[in-house]
Amino acid sequence: MDTLPDNRTRVVEDNHSYYVSRLYGPSEPRSRELWVDVAEANRSQVKIHTILSNTHRQASRVVLSFDFPFYGHLLRQITIATGGFIFMGDVIHRMLTATQYVAPLMANFNPGYSDNSTVVYFDNGTVFVVQWDHVYLQGWEDRGSFTFQAALHRDGRIVFGYKEIPMSVPEISSSQHPVKTGLSDAFMILNPSPDVPESRRRSIFEYHRIELDPSKITSMSAVEFTPLPTCLQHRSCDACMSSDLSFNCSWCHVLQRCSSGFDRYRQEWMDYGCAQEAEGRTCEDFQDEYHNSASPDTSFSPYDGDFTTTSSSLFIDSLTTEGLQNNLSPKTKGTPVHLGTIVGIVLAVLLVAAIILAGIYINGHPTSNAALFFIERRPHHWPAMKFRSHPDHSTYAEVEPSGHEKEGFMEAEQC
Repeated sequence: MDTLPDNRTRVVEDNHSYYVSRLYGPSEPRSRELWVDVAEANRSQVKIHTILSNTHRQASRVVLSFDFPFYGHLLRQITIATGGFIFMGDVIHRMLTATQYVAPLMANFNPGYSDNSTVVYFDNGTVFVVQWDHVYLQGWEDRGSFTFQAALHRDGRIVFGYKEIPMSVPEISSSQHPVKTGLSDAFMILNPSPDVPESRRRSIFEYHRIELDPSKITSMSAVEFTPLPTCLQHRSCDACMSSDLSFNCSWCHVLQRCSSGFDRYRQEWMDYGCAQEAEGRTCEDFQDEYHNSASPDTSFSPYDGDFTTTSSSLFIDSLTTEGLQNNLSPKTKGTPVHLGTIVGIVLAVLLVAAIILAGIYINGHPTSNAALFFIERRPHHWPAMKFRSHPDHSTYAEVEPSGHEKEGFMEAEQC
């Protein structure tokens, strides 16, 4: 912590395990350096979100042009909310404000109150910026407008910039909407019990949160979060086991992943018994097992379809930050159908269709080669057909009665 001669705090630094945060006061040049002037950016890279700019308590999904590392996880999609924060989770749930957020100033902002209020985002491939410009607090419009932004840098840095903060942040009421400044992440656990309703089988557990001092949030101040190394960055067993990080990193040979067990992949970590697998084991032990047995298929995850969103562009303009449930419901993989089964069904359908068409053709063309072929190979109880020539040179067929029918005919003639 650096202080000025008059004891005014200028730079505050704090270590939060996952990030180092530095808060710069209004007099610090770094505060102005960190501010991204969206007005001077390339217009093709700046977009005013018309829906968010004219509504209250709404959120919209946006796809980034780059992978952003958040708590060690690479994200490509985020959700911008009118309430001054970005939701970083994969699955939309009922309360976006609870966790998994990047919140420069989460509060009950209503961009729809004024035509001058806008929610703007900017993406140039190296930084993604969301700016809440001239937005007003619901019910506190007379206190003036707020202008602030959150910048997500490709290297994992997160910057909060505050241009206009017309009132003391601790004075903002949280009775109608949470008021937060900071970061948060969580993991999701699936309860497989059939006694639990489907809608309640997923539980979110927040494993880390950074809360900034709201009294330090003033006009022309800034906060910079620099990411610290995590277990997830290690790609080999040796690097993982020899890591000197503050986390208790363990190597899971089945998943080929280094983790502390507390990240967004916790469900997999538990399902594959990684915690038990790593107890008292060394990398040499894993290598011996690899040579003595077939290596497991690490490309499959039992919940690949449960906790992730699609990789295609997704843009939703009608998400509300209240009452959200199953708007982005995860996709559940069905039972795979084998190719051989499909081919067999198709061939059976074609065979039945061919038999029906052949019957129709033979019935309509009794003198055709196909009809004669079947007649010659008819069973003995089928009636015989004789072909006779008519004086007018036409040919016609007569049905010859079977043995029993002949006897009937003869009796009838005798009578």
